[in-house]
Amino acid sequence: MKDSRPGESLWDEWLGSGYLNFLEGSDTFVFYTKGHISMENDLVRRALASAIQRDGITDSLSESFKILEGSKTTSGWAGNSEFDLELMSCDELGYTDLGDSLTEISAVTWVEF
Repeated sequence: MKDSRPGESLWDEWLGSGYLNFLEGSDTFVFYTKGHISMENDLVRRALASAIQRDGITDSLSESFKILEGSKTTSGWAGNSEFDLELMSCDELGYTDLGDSLTEISAVTWVEF
C-alpha cells in the first residue's frame, strides 16, 4: 500500500511557475510541500529523501540524504489563477511578480537541490 507511512505524501516535484531558482545548473530539481516547515524535522527530511528516491532521482535513501545536504530551502506562497490549475508562486496577498491575482493561496516550502 503506497503512501501509508507518515509523511510519505508530503512532497511533490514543483511543476508550477514563478519560483526563481537559487542554485545554478540545468540539472537542479525543486520539490515543494504545503505549509512553512522546518527541514530540521527528521520526518520531513525522511519524507523528502523518500520522494527523491521514489521519483528515480537517486537509487537509495542515503544518496537522497547526501543531496539534501547541499539543498536550498525557501518559504513563500503559492496559489492558482482562475484560468489555470498550475500552482504559481506569489506574495502572501496572492499577487504574482507580474501583478496577477491568484486564488486558494497556501503557504509553501520549496527545497531546491
